[in-house]
Amino acid sequence: MSHPPSLYRPLRINEKLEVEGNIFAAPLAGYTDRAFRTVSTELGADLCYTEMVSCEALVRGSGKTEELLQKAEGERNYAVQIFSGTAEAAGEAVRMISGLKPLLIDLNCGCPVPKIIKSGAGSDLMRHPKKIGDIVRAMKDNTDIPVTVKIRTGWDALSLNYIDAAEQAVKAGASVVTMHARTRSQAYGGSADWNHLKRLKQELGGIPVLGSGDLFKDQDVADMLLQTGIDGVMLARGVIGNPFLFRETRHFLQTGEHLPGPTPLEKMEMAFKQLSLAVHYKDERTAVNEMKKQLCAYTKGLPGSSEIRNKMVHSENFTTYKKIFKEYLESMQE
Repeated sequence: MSHPPSLYRPLRINEKLEVEGNIFAAPLAGYTDRAFRTVSTELGADLCYTEMVSCEALVRGSGKTEELLQKAEGERNYAVQIFSGTAEAAGEAVRMISGLKPLLIDLNCGCPVPKIIKSGAGSDLMRHPKKIGDIVRAMKDNTDIPVTVKIRTGWDALSLNYIDAAEQAVKAGASVVTMHARTRSQAYGGSADWNHLKRLKQELGGIPVLGSGDLFKDQDVADMLLQTGIDGVMLARGVIGNPFLFRETRHFLQTGEHLPGPTPLEKMEMAFKQLSLAVHYKDERTAVNEMKKQLCAYTKGLPGSSEIRNKMVHSENFTTYKKIFKEYLESMQE
């Protein structure tokens, strides 16, 4: 399915703010740290979100939470995602975050993790659309930075209330609505239903709508934009271990041509670059352990990948990783 080349375009957030393109990196807990955002931006992401930040923890002064908010070196544009079970904590946290001058502050109304739901945050908010409005209002009262929301289609198949949730958010002042086209009970299983994105865009009219769910190839992104009429996308699981998808998608939306995928060598070099950045930003042990799942994703499908994954999973320091990468790259050039 080819397409008109206008699918890649600037995204107007409000009268003061326009982002230069419409391909965003979704916030993903445990993944979208400074190292990930650096390589994603380099490969064509127009805007990257931090991992989601607990308002309650931030207000309590948790150093670990404050670290999630740090910009990468040279990171001009970034957005922060928060989660909160109360309007009060959200308002207070947003006041603290404003000083960091993110482009956007997003409220998570979609995280399906039980621990988050138990605190009345994440996709628990899909059960209480009015509460979404209350939290967005508290955020707006405490910052001039545009506030956005990320929702799901509903709690389960019997309560598809995304229109109500989105309308409450917009009425309270949200500038953009992003929807992962699954219910909370689907989590990441089954398939995303893009028809709901189309309906949401029709209902919200002039408010920018971003879509997420089952975007693993450049063609998927073009298809979602064409089928739904939404304004842009957020790439999530599709870019874990494959940030090259940003580059491929941008090129395809602009030209209608598919770029060849990265070579094994390019994949391994980018994986090592991301690991090196992670070590630069965090203590070595944390960086190495947190990167394991991403490194396993990078090596998927590469020649001899199960052997290299096995070595990586059992490595505990950067020196060992350097050795693994060096040996593997040399073996590829033989």
